[in-house]
Amino acid sequence: MVILGIDPGVVSTGYGVLKIKGRQIEMIDYGTIKVDSKGEFPSRLAGVYKRLEEICACYQPDAMALEDVFFNRNTRTALAVGHMRGVIMLAAVHSGLEVYTYTPLQIKQAITGYGRAGKEQVRRMLKIILKLPELPRPDHAADALAAALCHHYLQQYQDRVTLGEGR
Repeated sequence: MVILGIDPGVVSTGYGVLKIKGRQIEMIDYGTIKVDSKGEFPSRLAGVYKRLEEICACYQPDAMALEDVFFNRNTRTALAVGHMRGVIMLAAVHSGLEVYTYTPLQIKQAITGYGRAGKEQVRRMLKIILKLPELPRPDHAADALAAALCHHYLQQYQDRVTLGEGR
């Protein structure tokens, strides 16, 4: 199974690609999709959409894990990120992917065992679990890897529960 994790942002959207084979978890790629912060917003949306299509075509993911983003201060930023999430979901659906969304609390809980863990704790756990040579950076890319890994862990748990019900 290949999982594409996404951490949406208005200027920088993180992505992380994990390949799961049995008990092996392999980091395939991660990084950020950057768009011109001075460009027109519709052009930025189109740029992220196009790059996501390319990533999906290249890695052929089976699922997308999308981090839910919550804002309580800046309404304008919240709306812009909401538009970006819509474009990301559209790219996923056009690529035939199921989209799973997770809150930051769920992701941190799945990766570190503590839902209020800091970004540095999450990065350290990602480095250990994924056997990375260094801490994943930048933040959006690390968060995207964490979303993908969270999806794997929660899907694994759900599969066990489902198998247990069938007994």
